[in-house]
Amino acid sequence: MHISILLMEQIVELFIMILMGFIIVKAGIVKDEDSKVLSKVVLYLIIPCVIINAFQVDYTSKTVKGLLIALAASVILQVVLLVIISIMGRLFHLNEVEIASVYYSNSGNLIVPIVTFILGQEWVLYGCVFMSVQLIFLWTHCKKIISRESSYDWKKIVLNINMISIAVGVILFFTRIRLPLIINNTIGSVGNMIGPASVIVTGMLFAGMDLKKIFADRRVYFVSFLGMVVVPLIALLLIKVSHLACVSADAPKIMLIVFLAVITPSASTVTQMCQVYGNDSRYASAINVVTTICAIVTMPVMVLLFENVI
Repeated sequence: MHISILLMEQIVELFIMILMGFIIVKAGIVKDEDSKVLSKVVLYLIIPCVIINAFQVDYTSKTVKGLLIALAASVILQVVLLVIISIMGRLFHLNEVEIASVYYSNSGNLIVPIVTFILGQEWVLYGCVFMSVQLIFLWTHCKKIISRESSYDWKKIVLNINMISIAVGVILFFTRIRLPLIINNTIGSVGNMIGPASVIVTGMLFAGMDLKKIFADRRVYFVSFLGMVVVPLIALLLIKVSHLACVSADAPKIMLIVFLAVITPSASTVTQMCQVYGNDSRYASAINVVTTICAIVTMPVMVLLFENVI
């Protein structure tokens, strides 16, 4: 129950940040379309800093084993859930924004503050493993469907700053190279902006919407139900049958971190990609806001289920 209460407090804080983004637009300080610049800052500067900073930890056999557990769980969940959600997409006639919003969680923006708040800074690395795996899918599958491109541009994918950051972080970890303190501190400080910056973008976009139209759209609630209830329950079942939570003393906490990454609201990155590639960013933002509101209840409930099932 303790973890569930802490989690609820953290989500409420993030929702208040969404409200801040909403207020600065409604007050006329900025325009809702100004959020596109902030979206690019998050995608191409803040997220890379988070990734590199997370891998700046001591190399130990225990840490490596934990990383492998987190990697195995992240890959299994991402691949299986992609197949299942693709089938859901055909069954329920989901469009590309809906599919992306159901599949991609807000782990990239929320897992760092949530894990730090609940378990401590030393556990953030394992959350970043899931985040790194998801980033690969984001810049391949998600970018392709959101941009409506007919094929993958592998050169752009490989040379994307987020993909480069994953490679740099992993190389620095395994070669045991630590960045100079002043650089590491700077990267860490920029990375700490990820939660507030991402949700403020959502709030800014939300301010430019027709709120009555958004909250009257039953489709938003259906998509949110799929993302916040159906997908987490499937993920919990996959974790249970995989038995990965039993392979080491730290495995239950690592699996909890991976599970937390899956059950966060829909990804703000989907909204940001919709802005950058000209898709329906307002609809993506609406789903993000509704799932964030739902998460105040669904995430603590799902964590309680995890603690009783795993």
